[in-house]
Amino acid sequence: MAITGPESTGKSKLAEQLASHFNTVWVPEYSREYLRELNRSYGYDDILSIAKGQFEDEERMAAQATGLLFCDTDFIVNKIWCIDKFGKCHSWILDMIGQQHYDLYLLCNTDLPWEPDPLRENPEDRERLFGLYKTELEERKLPYAIIGGTGKERLENAIRVVQNLRST
Repeated sequence: MAITGPESTGKSKLAEQLASHFNTVWVPEYSREYLRELNRSYGYDDILSIAKGQFEDEERMAAQATGLLFCDTDFIVNKIWCIDKFGKCHSWILDMIGQQHYDLYLLCNTDLPWEPDPLRENPEDRERLFGLYKTELEERKLPYAIIGGTGKERLENAIRVVQNLRST
């Protein structure tokens, strides 16, 4: 399961909570670790390094998963971030969107308040970015569900969607 969407929409918390609920593991967002250790502003090539690091973490954690693996971010996040920031995207990231298959994308809605964080950049632009994510998923005909709600309701909505997928 890929958990995707704009910044500050609860992706990390949701991934961790879902993994706990379904007694499995989750893959944290690699970019947070990468950017914290970077002693300069990030550039175009850093997003490629981040995407590759995320992929390596997913591969490693998949071996530990108990049926489900929840991934906090995906290659669509890298693509939208890259194009939005630099006007272009690495071909490797674009290729990986077509190769890396998730059973379901959980697209986190922007109905949570923005939480300031030194690594976040777009507090006023989340609705536009949400639209880009939705369009990308629809154009690629990828299975997705929009996850909204606050607090426990958000988690319950996500659990219901995952359980529905597992029962089909």
